Amino acid sequence: MNFTGKYQLQSQDNFEPFMKAIGVSDDLIQKGKDLKSVSEIVQNGKHFKLTITTGSKVIQNEFTLGEECELETMNGEKVKTVVKMEGDNKLVTTIKNVKSVTELNGDTITNTMTLGDIVFKRVSKRM
Repeated sequence: MNFTGKYQLQSQDNFEPFMKAIGVSDDLIQKGKDLKSVSEIVQNGKHFKLTITTGSKVIQNEFTLGEECELETMNGEKVKTVVKMEGDNKLVTTIKNVKSVTELNGDTITNTMTLGDIVFKRVSKRM
């Protein structure tokens, strides 16, 4: 499956508890909770470029499957990790005790991030 496309956030579960758990300030949580982010993914074989725009904040990450890379997290921290593909439609990585699974099904991308017993789920649709 090819992940290339632009996707707009449709829904999210457990945004506030997850953001608190990873250390995002209450002020930023309140500003961000109702914003509909847009994710643009460009996939070229095993290489991915990801741009996430939420309001005025833009996060850009680039990685090649199976190779160590440095990714910017939601709170602006840069962390080294390895992104792997499971099956042909799931990207999986762990960043600082947070397991992230991004699954593509048709025109829907579901990103599930798990920290301890907090599960933060975001569903985005292709634009």
